[in-house]
Amino acid sequence: MVSHDKNIHDSKTLECAIAHGNSNRDKQKPIKQAVCDRGYVGAKEVLGAEIILPKKALKKDNRYQRDKKRKLCKRRAAIEPIIGHLKSDFRLSRNLLKGNIGDEINVLMAACAWNLRKWLVIADIFLFLQKMCYFFIKNYWFFVVACKSLKLNKI
Repeated sequence: MVSHDKNIHDSKTLECAIAHGNSNRDKQKPIKQAVCDRGYVGAKEVLGAEIILPKKALKKDNRYQRDKKRKLCKRRAAIEPIIGHLKSDFRLSRNLLKGNIGDEINVLMAACAWNLRKWLVIADIFLFLQKMCYFFIKNYWFFVVACKSLKLNKI
């Protein structure tokens, strides 16, 4: 998540975003491809990363190449609902903090809340599975004890 002082065009934010992404990755594996929306028209390559924009398939492309491009662009489209949820559920639509630092804090807190929510969902699933395992183990031993008290050899 990056916050900017002014309302600048999308194509001007790409270099900052790729540099930030490269700083979070291993030094040996920089970003090679970036799938962007049509707001980034004009940029072909930024910091060694090839910019891929959604467009119609070429006639010379075979079926595999068309499907690969379509899959990349559909993955990019999956990000738009996340931005909508951040705006509506995590108060990113309106900033009540002052100045550029307030903007950065607001964006950072919304991103942290989103990630924390994902971790809580995973923890909730893990706890549910743990309770189910405990329930089945407890009932299995009750069944074994009941069979032994009835002197049944086969379970």
